[in-house]
Amino acid sequence: MSRPYFRQVPNFEYISRNKDEQYISNYDNVKNLFKRGKIREDIFGNLSFFTKYQVVGDERPDNVAYKFYNESSLDWVVLLSNNILNIQTEWPMTQITFDKYLLEKYGDYNTLYNGVHHYETEEILNGNGLVIVPKGLEVDQGYSITYYDSGLGQEVTKSNIAYEVTNYDYENQIQEDKRNIYVLKPIYLNTLFNDLENIMPYKKGGDQYVNSTLKKGDNIRLFE
Repeated sequence: MSRPYFRQVPNFEYISRNKDEQYISNYDNVKNLFKRGKIREDIFGNLSFFTKYQVVGDERPDNVAYKFYNESSLDWVVLLSNNILNIQTEWPMTQITFDKYLLEKYGDYNTLYNGVHHYETEEILNGNGLVIVPKGLEVDQGYSITYYDSGLGQEVTKSNIAYEVTNYDYENQIQEDKRNIYVLKPIYLNTLFNDLENIMPYKKGGDQYVNSTLKKGDNIRLFE
């Protein structure tokens, strides 16, 4: 089932940037990265086509692809399933990279673990069990609220209902959120492959068209 992504991306003969030539007469054959595959909307927007998964430890997209599809070269399917364009910023860091990032950003362990990044609310329910203040709202230190509690039939004041979130807690939660991904179910892989076969090839027409897998740029003068 090996389907490396870039093998399906069509080529583009790009004008050579050899500065030794006054006129450009050569071309470099490169992949057209502007021709990007995607999962069609009726599938991407329907969770029944996907399996919810939490990235474990230092797993990479190719590790996840091997676990689900028994083929690590289908890592691009994992990325497309989550609309990930930049793996450096949108995929959870390895532990070593994360530790290095934290120390570079916060300088020392005391600031990292004891420094307060912000405050968030605790959940507050009224006498009828209805949520008055949801958990996790970012607020100022010492946040308080006064409201009429219909369940108790009286006005109620709740003081100091915010708790501190340390720098580490904040950064770690960002990484944990990135671990929650969706993976296209194996039975729908052929549907995706067929869609890409229709999306990726060039259509006939225009001066640049050579064939379904190649376009060629115009020749221009670079230097006067």
